[in-house]
Amino acid sequence: MARDRLFFRAAGRLNGARVPAWALVLQGLWAAFLVLPRTYDPLAGQYGNLYSNLLDYVISAALIFYILTIAGVFRLRLTRPEQERPYRTWGYPLVPALYIVGASVILIVLFVYRPATTWPGLIIVLLGVPVYFLWRPRD
Repeated sequence: MARDRLFFRAAGRLNGARVPAWALVLQGLWAAFLVLPRTYDPLAGQYGNLYSNLLDYVISAALIFYILTIAGVFRLRLTRPEQERPYRTWGYPLVPALYIVGASVILIVLFVYRPATTWPGLIIVLLGVPVYFLWRPRD
């Protein structure tokens, strides 16, 4: 992303060991910032951390992207049938279709029964769209 000018330029630089050290430090600091703060639920009377909330936020967003990825397999098979396929999907088209159905059911259940964490997760992902358009390079 940094090399495509969609993130901080320094994150794309490799050090002498050919490792993106600055990016790893930044990622570690961000992870600590998200995971280490303590939370308190006065209704339950117990302490926790943000990790469980973050996990709930991420699961619904990840399922959306998994569904889109598998749907992309179907689309590519239709629009580019002559394309070389170095990896074949086992049980195609049944297994990928069943995955899409199963993941969709789980996603619907999450949105119905866990709206306090799934909707904010979706909003966080959607907030990335304007950030992308503001940050992307103007060619």
